[in-house]
Amino acid sequence: MFKPLFLLALLGSLHATANALHFYLDASEKRCFIEELPSDTVVEGHYRALEWSEKEKNYATNENLGIQVDVEEVESGHSVTRTRGPYDSRFTFTSHESGDHSICLSTNYTTGWFQSNTHIRLYLDVVVGSTKPNVEHDRSHVSQLSAKIRELNGKLEDIRREQQYQREREADYRDLSEATNSRAVWYSIAQITVLLVTCMWQLRHLRRFFEDRKSR
Repeated sequence: MFKPLFLLALLGSLHATANALHFYLDASEKRCFIEELPSDTVVEGHYRALEWSEKEKNYATNENLGIQVDVEEVESGHSVTRTRGPYDSRFTFTSHESGDHSICLSTNYTTGWFQSNTHIRLYLDVVVGSTKPNVEHDRSHVSQLSAKIRELNGKLEDIRREQQYQREREADYRDLSEATNSRAVWYSIAQITVLLVTCMWQLRHLRRFFEDRKSR
């Protein structure tokens, strides 16, 4: 016996959303929800089922209880995934086409009279993630980044060569400046030496001149 489809959530964007709820179903029931999904969208679900215990008068875990998860595209009827897990488990699927998707959950119990009266409380948490990564786009992006890195490395090498050239020019200019300063110092010393010699020669010449005048 199938219950009518219930609307769980409508996606307004590609951003991740989470829907958490709990509901009740019998062992013979199959509860379905509608999720509108864009194409190539990752959906993760987590469920936890508790079975009513007449002995404990409460909902408790049952290791023998299993949950069947069926996901179909509503428009095409294409089965997206079909999994069976324990009472506490997860399921993941990726939408192939955009549109409504039916997420149905049921138990692994048969339709016997006793089990048809078994009541199940099922907690369901559905997380709708962003679209799948575009591998080709990522490769193209990585290639562009690699090209930019190579370009930056080339510019860095040019800067290093320019710095080395400037250092060499600075060293040549420093050597030229030191050589020029050294020549200037020696030129000054030579000038002073010439002046001293000239002064000494003039003094000696004047001394002889005065001595000759005096002897006359």
